[in-house]
Amino acid sequence: MDISERTVLIVGGTSGIGLGLARRFVAAGSRVIVGGRNTGRVDDLETVEIDVADPDSIFRARDEVLARHPGLDVVVTMSGVMLVEDLRDPAHITQAETTIAINLLGTIRVIDAFTPHLIERGGGNIITVTSGIAFLPFPLMPTYAASKAGVHAYTESLRAQLAGTGVEVTELIPPAVATAGQEKINPAALPLDGFLDEVTELLSENPTSNEILVKGVLMHRWAERDGTYAELVERRSRSLSTLPGR
Repeated sequence: MDISERTVLIVGGTSGIGLGLARRFVAAGSRVIVGGRNTGRVDDLETVEIDVADPDSIFRARDEVLARHPGLDVVVTMSGVMLVEDLRDPAHITQAETTIAINLLGTIRVIDAFTPHLIERGGGNIITVTSGIAFLPFPLMPTYAASKAGVHAYTESLRAQLAGTGVEVTELIPPAVATAGQEKINPAALPLDGFLDEVTELLSENPTSNEILVKGVLMHRWAERDGTYAELVERRSRSLSTLPGR
């Protein structure tokens, strides 16, 4: 896809990967609006307040963005939370409900809010963001994995249903990336700039692949195909020892 001279909304773009991607779009010559609950942390980009767990907030943000930018043609939805859960403790349902509300339902609501606009204009791009954990679970964060697997499946159906409308659907699948302190707890986390270099190059390809897969996520995406799935899940299950009483 062409990432220059576009008008881009990145929901969940006020920090981390989202903010980094926003700046890459700007550097390529696009106009970018970033959305999130805490827009005060961004002073170099246009912002819009949006809480993806609140449908009314999404509608207000949509109306505000489209009033200012009727030519909006790229929507990236990447708001997400990653919460630890102990499935032996029924109280984990609080974390599970929060995760589903933000990661899965939040993604669906944002897409629903902007899809009619993109269809009406006859073209555009929707980019969803999942995770390598959607394909190779990290048992310490089970609902996170389930929510991202759900976004993957939803993205596949969205692409099929929007075929012929001119709206293209792409799934960005990151591995662990060194943001928000990830580098301190996961030495294998990719440096953010290196990750964004790969993503920018892959997004710029024409035609763009349905899935944006940097080299560091291939082991996750193709673990079942490659016969490494059981071994890798067992290895990742060792993190469960960090739960209280384990």
